[in-house]
Amino acid sequence: MAEKPWDGRFAEKTDKRVEAFTASHAYDRRLYPYDIAGSIAHSKMLAKVGVITGEEAAQLVEGLGTVKRELDHGKFVFDDSLEDIHMHIEARLLQVAGKVAQKLHTARSRNDQIALDVRMYLRDEARRTIGLLRALRKALVELAAAHPDVIMPGYTHTQRAQPVLLAHHLLAYYEMFTRDQARMVDCLGRIDVMPLGAAALAGTTYPIDRACVAELLDFPAVSTNSMDAVADRDFAMEFLSAASICMVHLSRLSEELVLWSTTEFAFITLPDAFATGSSIMPQKKNPDIPEIVRGKTGRVIGSLVALLTLMKGLPMAYNRDMQEDKEPLFDAVDTLTACLAINVDMIPRITVNRETMRRAASVGFLNATDMADYLVGRGMPFRKAHDCVGKAVAYALDKGKELHELTLDELKGFSSLIQKDLYDHLTLEHMIDRRQSLGGTATSNVAAAIDEARRRLAGEET
Repeated sequence: MAEKPWDGRFAEKTDKRVEAFTASHAYDRRLYPYDIAGSIAHSKMLAKVGVITGEEAAQLVEGLGTVKRELDHGKFVFDDSLEDIHMHIEARLLQVAGKVAQKLHTARSRNDQIALDVRMYLRDEARRTIGLLRALRKALVELAAAHPDVIMPGYTHTQRAQPVLLAHHLLAYYEMFTRDQARMVDCLGRIDVMPLGAAALAGTTYPIDRACVAELLDFPAVSTNSMDAVADRDFAMEFLSAASICMVHLSRLSEELVLWSTTEFAFITLPDAFATGSSIMPQKKNPDIPEIVRGKTGRVIGSLVALLTLMKGLPMAYNRDMQEDKEPLFDAVDTLTACLAINVDMIPRITVNRETMRRAASVGFLNATDMADYLVGRGMPFRKAHDCVGKAVAYALDKGKELHELTLDELKGFSSLIQKDLYDHLTLEHMIDRRQSLGGTATSNVAAAIDEARRRLAGEET
């Protein structure tokens, strides 16, 4: 059994059941690159301020490099008696570098050490998420650009409402994921704060140089309150909040992909490589990817709830409960990354069934609002026009026709303002064109919107 760093205080050895119960190395081992990088920066700083010698710092850096290579290549042996990744690295460093390893923890606590590791880890993951969101936005823009004139029914209450362009629909998701990306960028600013130097909670009496460590680890800012530095997990909760909202957006997109790929809709065909079949029904092609993404949304939201619940009752400063922050955080990061990445690969390969979409937009009285607008343009108040067209819809339903299939005499029966030019007004192209040219920024020209989205993406990449 390995010695504990606190053995001096205790008369009994730790029960093996306690070691197993409190061990976190099974999941926090993924933090090892950050733990070692932080330790290297810390040792260099200790030498800079004269707490250890330059030779001792060099020995520590070399030994930490050896430990990292063992971890990189899967040659590291883990032991429950060393409860977390920090103690594993320190114990192995003692074997590799000798007694100088006992100086590494000077002016540092595991409390600020783990805060540093999680921030460095989450900084990298936030940046990766930002990159994936940019790639997903680009995939949506390019799918829109490939189908600039495809007309489909727009829906409210899952009922056909008015015709829209598929490109406009796809760009709505582009806007959602643009906000998700902005949230991640904003969150990154609060992740990117260096906590090392807070020690257990009260700082340290050693003449440390926190700015030096921050520069070595590429942190633009250092924490200003030592108690907050070790007690804070707001940055993780904020990441999980942004991740949860992003997963909600992915789930909404997934729901539409599931619906659109059904025989009843048949608006799109998902690529075979991103679908599965049935073990019993040979004809089946199941939209498993969007279904699984939709299902995984609950995991990420659950992780957010878990961390909020974990932190809500904790007094200052560090409490061992906070060990439980990592599993939900890591799971949410892995889930979000996987869901974004597979959508980035799948969306460009979706086949759009344009004629099916157009036929769907041609029935269901999607031109009723435009008929009312036509009457308003000829002097009728909108509420009266609304009532007039409602009666026309009821009449058409009774006749089994669409509005544009009624004769001119039938239409004139609802208003003498109606003329033959109404038929042109009720065509899909006319309805789309009017909204493209007169609808203002909410329905601005799709071609211009695609160009603007491409410019924004190009600007982000540079």
